[in-house]
Amino acid sequence: MSFDPVKAVEAFHGAINALDFETIEKSLSANATYVSNGVGSLAGRDEIMEAFRGYFETYPDQTAVDSLVEKVGPRSGRAVWSVRATNSKTGKPLIREGEETISFDEDGLITHVEVTDYQEF
Repeated sequence: MSFDPVKAVEAFHGAINALDFETIEKSLSANATYVSNGVGSLAGRDEIMEAFRGYFETYPDQTAVDSLVEKVGPRSGRAVWSVRATNSKTGKPLIREGEETISFDEDGLITHVEVTDYQEF
């Protein structure tokens, strides 16, 4: 069976939308990297998961929608998305739009996520 990066990106985003931290963690290689113009650079599964948990503690009601998910290489996919959430501490709404490219290893684990927010948040 061949690897489908579109399905892998959709599964990863589904786990994020469900706040399924166990599945998110199992999706990441131990040495995964996550680079975002919004949050900076993260290295390793543990650091990425710490950031995810902190973000979703602040924005537990986030809803994200992909308007496009496409294959950009044999082991990489690109998603264009929009996010709506409310800061649980301040009540301030968060609206984000952007894109990300996710790369996977031969086992289907995420090795790199490159996020570009279209505006600062």
